[in-house]
Amino acid sequence: MTETIFSFLNSIGFTHPLHPAFTHIPMGMAMGAVVFRFASFLPRMKMLAKTGYHCVVLALLGIPPTVVAGILDWQHTFGGELEFLIVLKIVLAAVFSGLLIFIIIKDDPENVRFDKQTMIYLLIVLVAIGLGFSGGELQYG
Repeated sequence: MTETIFSFLNSIGFTHPLHPAFTHIPMGMAMGAVVFRFASFLPRMKMLAKTGYHCVVLALLGIPPTVVAGILDWQHTFGGELEFLIVLKIVLAAVFSGLLIFIIIKDDPENVRFDKQTMIYLLIVLVAIGLGFSGGELQYG
């Protein structure tokens, strides 16, 4: 099935990996969530906490297609071989997803405080950086 998909894409001139295009949704939303969360601590900007929370929801919704595209690229490019960076990305993606779920369940964007939820927002950016770096290493060495 994977080769059929990539053969079709090649036939229409698309020769790039699929996964990088999808990563912009969860990664961009996660980084936007952090910006909005911290901006919500500025005077008269409290309402931005809700925007940050909504970014977390969109980031989580963007993970499934990103994972599917990643699996397809992994099968196509690496033949499904489990190497260190692939395992690292799987672990980091699970941590990233778990942190987003934690924020969705525990955060109260109506009553924003500088608390552990705010630190979790910061942690999702660090995990996103790890995901991006390991993906870049896989793709570009």
